Amino acid sequence: MPSTNYRAIGSGTRATDHNCFGCGVLNVHGLRLEIVFDPDGEGVITRFVPARRTEGYTGMVHGGIITAVLDEVMAWSLYRQGIWAVTGRLTTCYRKPIVLGEHTTGRGFLVRDRGRALEMRGEIRRDLDDELLADATATFIRVPESKAVAWQARYGSLSQS
Repeated sequence: MPSTNYRAIGSGTRATDHNCFGCGVLNVHGLRLEIVFDPDGEGVITRFVPARRTEGYTGMVHGGIITAVLDEVMAWSLYRQGIWAVTGRLTTCYRKPIVLGEHTTGRGFLVRDRGRALEMRGEIRRDLDDELLADATATFIRVPESKAVAWQARYGSLSQS
């Protein structure tokens, strides 16, 4: 997925040198998702090709891993816009099994900004045929300004400029 048409968020910067299970490069057990700007919108995209270590039932990705990918793309969609927030509530719909080794794309985007609360949507689609495999809706809650400033210093600027 990453190409000259996409801009990776945090590649080789402070934004990835941490232990986040979803995107941190220091977490040996994590997913190490590479997040890129969605060129067709204000959200983000990640390529997700699940390895055996993500298995739930034989040959299928564990539902918790699927939810983690969805949570990650929704959160980064906010961070891309300079909004620092945490997940308040997340609901996942598992439409079809995600098979180990299957090439998929996760996408997240802001649906509605209600001030302190932000309504988000995420989805994972199979690359082969664009079939929707899982999707989620979530409410994220903005963190206090002091926390946002600290996270900005820790993780760096995530805006497109």
